[in-house]
Amino acid sequence: MLRMTLPILLMCANSAVSAENVIDSEALEQSGAVIGKVIVVNQNVFDLDNPDESKSLYRWANRLHVVTRERVIRQQTLFEPGDVFSGRLLDETARILRKNRYLYDAEVRPVSVSDGKVDVEVRTRDVWSLIPELELSRSGGENRTAFGIEETNLLGRGQLLRAKHVSTVDRDSNQLDFEDRQLGDSWVSLFLRLSENSDGHSNYFSVVRPFHELDARWSAGGMLLDDERRTALYSLGDETAEFLHERKYATAFRGWSKGLRSGWVRRWNTGIVYDDNRFATVSEPVLPPGPIPADRKLVYPFMAVEILEDSYETSRNTNNIGRTEDFLMGTRLSASIGWASEDIGADRDALVYSASIGRGFGTLQNRALFVSASASGRSEDGRSANVMSTVDARYYSKRSDKRLFFATLSASAGHNLDLENPVQLGGKTGLRGYPLRYQSGDSKLLLTIEQRYFTDWYPFRLFRIGGAIFADVGRTWGDNPLGEQNYGWLKDIGFGLRLAPTRFNKEKIGHLDFAFPLDGDPSIDDVQILLRTKRSF
Repeated sequence: MLRMTLPILLMCANSAVSAENVIDSEALEQSGAVIGKVIVVNQNVFDLDNPDESKSLYRWANRLHVVTRERVIRQQTLFEPGDVFSGRLLDETARILRKNRYLYDAEVRPVSVSDGKVDVEVRTRDVWSLIPELELSRSGGENRTAFGIEETNLLGRGQLLRAKHVSTVDRDSNQLDFEDRQLGDSWVSLFLRLSENSDGHSNYFSVVRPFHELDARWSAGGMLLDDERRTALYSLGDETAEFLHERKYATAFRGWSKGLRSGWVRRWNTGIVYDDNRFATVSEPVLPPGPIPADRKLVYPFMAVEILEDSYETSRNTNNIGRTEDFLMGTRLSASIGWASEDIGADRDALVYSASIGRGFGTLQNRALFVSASASGRSEDGRSANVMSTVDARYYSKRSDKRLFFATLSASAGHNLDLENPVQLGGKTGLRGYPLRYQSGDSKLLLTIEQRYFTDWYPFRLFRIGGAIFADVGRTWGDNPLGEQNYGWLKDIGFGLRLAPTRFNKEKIGHLDFAFPLDGDPSIDDVQILLRTKRSF
């Protein structure tokens, strides 16, 4: 017998109605209602029922696009007909679906109630998945070019297949990627990358069954990395020394959990890591010889724990334009500890550790603050090595639907860092008005403020347009292996344009920034032009 009030029953029974205005998920849960039908509405790239999109070009694009198979969508839902209704599971299913690169957005809602059964609609919209990739970006005075082809939803199965050539200041690379986030009918994720580079190679393979939902009870997996590359050391944005870095990395792990309990999740992981790093001079050097890191081989079992609070919020016009975005507002804590020993193949005895904690405060509908801190490093023969501690704070203040103030403060403090892990500022590592990797050290502080603008301009129904006015202030401290001059506090101001694709490549937002340095040495250009893509605003 449903324990629902008469008005709710009268409004909901035998009808498809607005979930936001009428159907109360909490009341449904209290009534003990169960899932009836699960209706998947899987939309194509363009909505031909919309007069603005009912055009021949868009109809042609829809016909060429292979829509995501209904089975792929249903496979990611956390409920099925006959299950007890849970509004939390509907919300979590929507978050899982929105993570897919081949879906622009997803909404999961109850649409009708009849005789104690709730019909649920899962509504998604595809993006164009077959994309010829042509990219020319510039950051910190250096160019990056890429061309190739990418299919993010192979035959509508949700699989990624990508082949491309990438040319950067560091290397040229020919790369082939394949990914299936739900192998077969499982939650197992497989990823493969094969990359032949001008300075070596980089091959990566992983098979992981993750904690795919908050109430998941186990995870397991492993990964392999074989990487060889030339690594450069920088002074005032210029390559000054180089060395060869060969790394072989492997890990296997098993995780377990009791699932979601009273709004919290606790997860445990145990496994083993093999991490072998070898360093040498470059066989055909183009730079003078410089310092070379010492070889390092770590083999260790580890134990890890993660504690997560189930508290999420959705927002729009925050880090993206016009898209539903998911933010974890609750506490998240993780820690890992391992012991490397010569008895099992390491070249030293060492305690290997890491820990992090983060939390959100406030609401993204008004003001929100996200704070996180982390620490990692090793203890070898009673001394610390490669210790890095960081604190980050991100502040959002929504002035209106079209204006948002954003500020971020990031501080890092390193001690006895491995030579291949310097702390850097400049270009895409922060301080947009300065050359790439302009300053190096073992610690840094960076403050960025932005006034973000979101417009209704929607050219060709393909891009959302936004803009920003920004300022960056930062500096590095501490040891630099090349002993370069440190110019202290560096500042820049600038403005930029943002283009957010709505029909393809939803994970990339185009940035065109003009940044003006206010400090530094006389050789710096008066303006830095940065053209690049990022995952967020």
